[in-house]
Amino acid sequence: MKSVKDYIRTIADFPHEGILFRDVTTLFADPRGFRMAVDQMLHPWAGQQIDKIVGLEARGFILGGAIAHQLSKGFVPIRKKGKLPGQTISQAYTLEYGEAVMEMHEDAIAPGEKVLIVDDLLATGGTCEAGIKLVEKLGGEIVGCSFIVDLPELGGRKLLESLGMNVSVLCEFEGL
Repeated sequence: MKSVKDYIRTIADFPHEGILFRDVTTLFADPRGFRMAVDQMLHPWAGQQIDKIVGLEARGFILGGAIAHQLSKGFVPIRKKGKLPGQTISQAYTLEYGEAVMEMHEDAIAPGEKVLIVDDLLATGGTCEAGIKLVEKLGGEIVGCSFIVDLPELGGRKLLESLGMNVSVLCEFEGL
């Protein structure tokens, strides 16, 4: 039987030479693979109260929407600066070269709401850390962070766990 990892394609030298890009679009394109990933991402949180699913731009929207639908919960996008139309709060975070800013609508989460943060891949953890800070600024309580892929050599899981987060991943790939 295939695992989630079996559906993920690796593309060499994208977006830069020396990078092995873990492409989850092949997983999303397969109905069995996509269903398996969504079900497995939900499993660790079964029985816990969750009020909102937060998806990190961009592939986290696909997963977060599917998970929110499965749980009959609301979905909240966290986007790159300038993409949301309403009043937003923002959080800067560090990239490999420079900084970026993520935003969320200021009325997206009510104080005390339980939140699950979702994305496809955990690398350095910077994007998710920015998402955590945004949710916490609004008084949301993070139940956990769920990913399909972890790249352990980049240290994202250790970073998120050092922030007190429960982290769930479906598979790991060595290398960058």
